[in-house]
Amino acid sequence: MERKTIKYLFISLLFLNACYYDNEEELYPDVGACITDSMSYQADIYPIINNNCLGCHNSSAVQGGIDISNYELLTPYIESGSLLKSIKHESGYSAMPKDAGKMSVCQIAKIDAWISQGAPDN
Repeated sequence: MERKTIKYLFISLLFLNACYYDNEEELYPDVGACITDSMSYQADIYPIINNNCLGCHNSSAVQGGIDISNYELLTPYIESGSLLKSIKHESGYSAMPKDAGKMSVCQIAKIDAWISQGAPDN
C-alpha cells in the first residue's frame, strides 16, 4: 500500500514539473500576435519605455546623462539610431535595459516599426 502511494506521488510530481515553463512568447507564439501596424507613442511605445527604461533614465535618475522621460527628450536617441541599437544589443552600444534581459521580440519590433513609421508623437 505504501509503495503504491509513493508511486502515485512520484508520477504526480513528474507531471507538475513537466508543466512548468516561464517564457510565454516561446510557449504560445501565436497568442496575442505582435501587431506593429499604426504604432502610437502614447498607447504602444510609452508603456514599453516606462516599464523598461524610465527607472534609470528619468528627470530624477539621469543614469548615463540620459533622460528620456518624454517624447522631446527621446527624439535625439531615435534620430541618432542609438535607441534601437541599444535595445537590440548591437555591438558598439550599451545594451539596454542595463543589467537586465533583452526586451521581448515583440517590444523591440513595436519600437522598430514605430521608428520606421516616422516615430510620430501620437
